[in-house]
Amino acid sequence: MTAHGSALEGVHDDVRTRILDAAERLFYERGIQAVGMDELRTAAGVSLKRLYGTFPAKHDLVEAYLRRRDARWRADLAAYVDAAAGGAAVAPADRLLAVFDWLGGWFAAQDFRGCAFINAYGELGATSEGVAHVTRDHKQALRAYLTDLARPLGHPDPATLAAQLALLIDGAITAAAISGEPASAHTARTARTAAAALIDATTTTSNI
Repeated sequence: MTAHGSALEGVHDDVRTRILDAAERLFYERGIQAVGMDELRTAAGVSLKRLYGTFPAKHDLVEAYLRRRDARWRADLAAYVDAAAGGAAVAPADRLLAVFDWLGGWFAAQDFRGCAFINAYGELGATSEGVAHVTRDHKQALRAYLTDLARPLGHPDPATLAAQLALLIDGAITAAAISGEPASAHTARTARTAAAALIDATTTTSNI
């Protein structure tokens, strides 16, 4: 690739990032249908031609925004769990419970507006197969991650435990978004307590 080609690719990547940054902020804060492409163009600081050259249709932008948010959300969660529960001496249950500690920090963020994927599905899931697909992929990836965390517990069916914990997580996110601060902090603690009881009950039963 020539230096000119590399420069053009760098410009394209920068424009794409600016558009996605604007989309994530506006879509997550106000909802997808409430934000038009012209407003996104202004927020991203690009021309309408450049916007449509990067994302030919709004649904392309919506799906790209959700895909990027999925990767970032899960990476942030995994990094927190690794940092908070790292080390060989840490019990496997503590790694699972660290997920709920991370939720508590997220709920306290000023820009917290609930689950971007549930929000997007609520708006467009019935009419957009792309949004429905991205949402299902996100939830399945979370369950797979929880399953990996649950395996060291010795549970006979870690996937089932992961599915139960995923329901707790989705419920906690939704409840925190509805309740707002300071009730959201209580929501995170309540979900953690329920998760601890579920983990203890299922692992105790499996060892009988």
